[in-house]
Amino acid sequence: MISPEIKNNISRIIPFGIIWLIFSIVYSLLERGLLGDLNNYPSTGNPYSFSRTIFITATTALITGLIIGTIEILYLNKLFLQQGFVKKIVYKTTIYCAVIISFLLINTLIYNSIELKTDVFNQLAWNNVWAFFSSYAFWSVEVYIAAIIGISLFYTEVSGNLGQGVLNNFFTGKYHTPVEEERIFMFLDMKSSTAIAEKLGHIKYFSMLRDYYSDLSNPIIKYSGEIYQYVGDEIVVSWKLKNGLENNNCIHCFFAMKAAIKKQSKKYIDEFGLLPEFKAGFHFGKVTTGEIGVIKKDIIFTGDVLNTTARVQGLCNTYKADILISDCLMNKLHLSSQFKIKALGENELKGRNEKINLFTIMPF
Repeated sequence: MISPEIKNNISRIIPFGIIWLIFSIVYSLLERGLLGDLNNYPSTGNPYSFSRTIFITATTALITGLIIGTIEILYLNKLFLQQGFVKKIVYKTTIYCAVIISFLLINTLIYNSIELKTDVFNQLAWNNVWAFFSSYAFWSVEVYIAAIIGISLFYTEVSGNLGQGVLNNFFTGKYHTPVEEERIFMFLDMKSSTAIAEKLGHIKYFSMLRDYYSDLSNPIIKYSGEIYQYVGDEIVVSWKLKNGLENNNCIHCFFAMKAAIKKQSKKYIDEFGLLPEFKAGFHFGKVTTGEIGVIKKDIIFTGDVLNTTARVQGLCNTYKADILISDCLMNKLHLSSQFKIKALGENELKGRNEKINLFTIMPF
């Protein structure tokens, strides 16, 4: 089984390969149109075959795109988290272009030294390299590559801001027509957030909030959650029913989030003088999911389950519990072997006519 983290990384890397593949095909078609019926490149005299060129170009571009995507998602992206949107794209495009040019320089030098049967320090080999790198053809291709890199990075940055799943759903039109589906929701709220904001001041509080949400992200990815909304100090996480119930993902996510914050306790105490804590309410039910908006489009959920989950979370203080789970979700889960379950009895939710049985749990 592929873990959710690996699936998430793969889904973020694949668009790089697709974008590079599409642009390589466009380039090959433009080149074919410009060369017409010629069988040789006018500038070099090298033989030209459209079928061979489009295959090699497309294959090379796909592999290059996947390699750059892998480097970007797994490594380089983490180095520029604090930079602004435009700066990220400009800086990283420059780095990738510099790497590609260096790679071409080394390969061209080696190729020429082999062809001339001399060493890499021979002046004639360097003259040939200079002729290649100073040509208009080379730099026109390099500018084209820089554009592809920029577009790839733009896509991944927009995807990161909207959410990978949200952007994919926009492209595929999955929710252009509203659909009904069953989902699990977790409304997670920071404890004493107002007092913390007053103590730290708004700027430092926001800095803490950014670190807090960042530390909570990996557990959400690990346990197949989808971030629906950030609302101040509250985060709403959602699962399709099957994904949330599988291996009790939704519940394990909560305790993994607890562990993630605890692991960073030194950082929070040193920088902010406190360790943020949170509480959460869980519930599931039917929602209508659809694309909405004209000036700003979004994919939203509507349904009674959202209001009910919010009210369940609001009772955490009443029961002095960090986690509350509705009875209908508890009946779907299989927690007895992993958690201590405590029934809290029936409760009438504020502003609602229905009553609901609540439970809290703790790991053994």
